[in-house]
Amino acid sequence: MDRNRVEALLRKNFARDLKRVRRMIQQPSVSGEGRGIRECAQLVATYLAEAGVASPELVETGGNPVVYGELDAGAKHTLIVYMMYDTQPFAGEAWTQPPLEANVVPHEGFPGVVIGRGAVNTKGPMVAFLNALLAVKQAKDLLPVNLKFVVEGEEELGSPHLPQFVKENLGRLRSAEAVLYPAAMQDRAGKAKLWLGNKGILYLELVCSGARWGRGPLAHDIHSANKAWVDSPVWRLVKALASMVSDDGNTAKVAGFYDEVLGPSPEEHRALKDLAASFDPEAFRVENKVDHFLDDLEGIALLERYLYASTLNVDGIWGGHTGPGTKTVLPAEARARLDVRLVPDQAPDAMLARIRTHLDKKGFPDVEVLVHDRYDWSQTPAGAPIVTAAMKAYQGMGHAPEVWPRIGGSLPMYLFTKEPLRLPALAAGLGHGAHAHAPDEYMVVEGARGVEGLLGQEASYLRILEAYAEVGA
Repeated sequence: MDRNRVEALLRKNFARDLKRVRRMIQQPSVSGEGRGIRECAQLVATYLAEAGVASPELVETGGNPVVYGELDAGAKHTLIVYMMYDTQPFAGEAWTQPPLEANVVPHEGFPGVVIGRGAVNTKGPMVAFLNALLAVKQAKDLLPVNLKFVVEGEEELGSPHLPQFVKENLGRLRSAEAVLYPAAMQDRAGKAKLWLGNKGILYLELVCSGARWGRGPLAHDIHSANKAWVDSPVWRLVKALASMVSDDGNTAKVAGFYDEVLGPSPEEHRALKDLAASFDPEAFRVENKVDHFLDDLEGIALLERYLYASTLNVDGIWGGHTGPGTKTVLPAEARARLDVRLVPDQAPDAMLARIRTHLDKKGFPDVEVLVHDRYDWSQTPAGAPIVTAAMKAYQGMGHAPEVWPRIGGSLPMYLFTKEPLRLPALAAGLGHGAHAHAPDEYMVVEGARGVEGLLGQEASYLRILEAYAEVGA
């Protein structure tokens, strides 16, 4: 591959390629609402075909389709490229720009960012990667590696049908050597990162109803004057939640919650020291508008808490009247959604059983526990060739990488890193974006302060592929 020629084409076609990014963001694909999913899958298939993928498919599952395709460059090495086309909802959020217009504006000190749902998580990086491949095709050149694309539409739901896809397509995936997840991995200060793994997740909904409890309103909300002589399912749910954590909400009180937590090995402790020397907590605080960390931790202790601690979080709680104005009711039902982030060697099913047992023992057997998402943690060795390739690509563009053993969030990488495929998997790529799952989600398209814009992001993906061709397994 003639990198200089390809990168010249990227510069020439910047306006067109930015338009392609904006078009993907403008296409809604909110999996939680079932909005625009198939249309977005078809758009992804179109982009894959334009990038040189022969006959991309919409592979049906029990849920949203997986877009699959192969780009055979006749190369020695083969990578799976994992991507996602679904997004989080945005209704009711306060945006400064409409979330489906993908406007390009100055924002947070950058001369140009694209704002919209999915801008960084992860439609922007997905299209940037495909723009890079399109430039290779237009240069009438060949990629240095073969690619197999797995683009799912249910990641924001916990990837419930991706295991089905992987199981049914093992024959097509087995020839791959590693998995690359294209992402924008710089922080707002320009620090470039690599993620070698991720936490697992168990996403639950607790339901307390008068009907199941046998107390309180049994069928519907009633006038709040009746609280004088009728029990409240809402207060019961609050008590159930409070029983699960310490008074400050930061330590789980579910028996056995932390039993399988391994913590960092001696080698990982040494890596934490290196990471603490370069990690800038201020960048996180500014980006997320947070003043303090738990217990005012700093340095290695702060990073160890983030990377190696399992967590129990309330994502939302509701019941009765939540709209504008006043409505005095005693609700018949209350609900809360929780997520548990899992670290090695915790397992989703064991954690679910412990939570059920806890509620039963604390006197809340009537509180339903519904499971929405569950998947395992994932880990890739620091010495894997895909990691070496990404580090080489970063360094070649003047960025010293910060290697993180895992992220605090969750991805379905375990489907690739564990049995039966057992492939190393890596999230990598330059560029920056922020506010995923939040208002004003954005991705930088005109770089500044060491942060690569769209052109640098596209180039970084090509350089990772080029480096992998040299160091691959």
